Amino acid sequence: MKEISCKLLVIGAGPGGYVCAIRAGQLGIDTVIVEAGKPGGTCLNVGCIPSKALIHAAEEFEKVSHMAGGNSPLGISVSAPVLDLARTVAWKDGIVSRLNSGVAGLLKKARVKTVQGWATFRDGKTVEVETETGMQVIRAETIVIATGSAPVELPFLRFGGPVISSTEALALSEVPKRLAVVGGGYIGLELGMAFAKMGARVTVVEALPRVLAQYDAELTRPVVKRLAELGIEVMPGAKAKGLSTQGQAGQGQAGQGQAGKGQAGKGDALLVETSDGKSAEVAADKILVTVGRKPVTEGWGLDQIDLDRAGKFIRVDDQCRTSMRGVFAIGDVTGEPMLAHRAMAQGEMVAEIVAGHKRSWDKRCIPAVCFTDPELVTAGLTPEEAKGQGEIKIGMFPFAANGRAMTKLGEEGFVRVVARADNHLVLGIQAVGQGVSELSAAFGLALEMGARLEDIAGTIHAHPTQGEGFQEAALKALGHALHI
Repeated sequence: MKEISCKLLVIGAGPGGYVCAIRAGQLGIDTVIVEAGKPGGTCLNVGCIPSKALIHAAEEFEKVSHMAGGNSPLGISVSAPVLDLARTVAWKDGIVSRLNSGVAGLLKKARVKTVQGWATFRDGKTVEVETETGMQVIRAETIVIATGSAPVELPFLRFGGPVISSTEALALSEVPKRLAVVGGGYIGLELGMAFAKMGARVTVVEALPRVLAQYDAELTRPVVKRLAELGIEVMPGAKAKGLSTQGQAGQGQAGQGQAGKGQAGKGDALLVETSDGKSAEVAADKILVTVGRKPVTEGWGLDQIDLDRAGKFIRVDDQCRTSMRGVFAIGDVTGEPMLAHRAMAQGEMVAEIVAGHKRSWDKRCIPAVCFTDPELVTAGLTPEEAKGQGEIKIGMFPFAANGRAMTKLGEEGFVRVVARADNHLVLGIQAVGQGVSELSAAFGLALEMGARLEDIAGTIHAHPTQGEGFQEAALKALGHALHI
């Protein structure tokens, strides 16, 4: 059994873990990072990056499909396109592989030692790692837990056979003819819309009264309209109950029937209780379960180091310290919002704290992006949240009045700015529209810098761009919009 000692040990090489390790290495801290899989974690390997690749391929295929119908307003016509999903997935895998290598190279450049294997705590200063070459013991002055999260599995829809998580959805070799999506949050709708564009008949089953419930209805309206245009059937207020195979409606366990054994038969169907309490079956070749993610807190000896919890998450303070001295936790394992950029920011901060810098977690703004069609961005407070702090002003500018949006066939949506009524301090910014994910940087910067409506309105925005909508929304809130 080999033993090594270090100043800092990072468990998990996802966005939070690898950024923490790289920054620590840059600061001259003797750092070791342990990862059981490939560097990059969920985000790089089976999340953010591969899903965006698939979404882009779907968008391109849909564009060409429209042109093949001879109805393109751009005057372009082509012969009927064919999609080879296996080739698309191979392209996606190539991007992931390049980024894997990039992260590994950055860790090496920062002189971080990488240990491949599964880490298990012995105590608050020691972990065992099961590697290919045997057991390795690592002793560290400080440990950072960055173990991330995993898809939530439903007890009556176990993963296997036709029942898949987002991980399997991103590795399919062919487009399912019929896809049932359980859960109408951002993951379900991002992938559901992508597969609909690639030719699947998609049905979304959502237990809540509406999809994308974490966003306000005004913001999601263009997305709901687009779902209908894509032929996606949405079943709001409906609950998935289990899997029916070859019409055996009484069979509620995926693991008991033919489908649970990996044989997706012609009779596969999702059992659903509709909003009016009736039973229904949704025919499906694949059932994509996207009902949320859970922190990975099991299987690595957390019981050996008695850490305080906040529900199912590890409780941390404003410096990401846990209840045990010398143990930090960052990223998804510490709670919402489960976003890669939140984990990265926390990881960088913790590395600097370990190096002796004065830092704390001041999250005035963590932008969140939903890569549906159209895209959604929210940063800071929503109008409802802002109203709780007093009187507010709201400015909204529609992309239907934006020249650049018109030239991109992207007139759906708007930019919305929420500010205090007394001093015009901007509290929140939201947008829905084609490509608005790229506006998230400007939104985040405005909130972090403490911008007022006058600051945004007085900043000259380049014409013609969709970013002008941001300036126009601020002008509208001030009562003198120029282009509406």
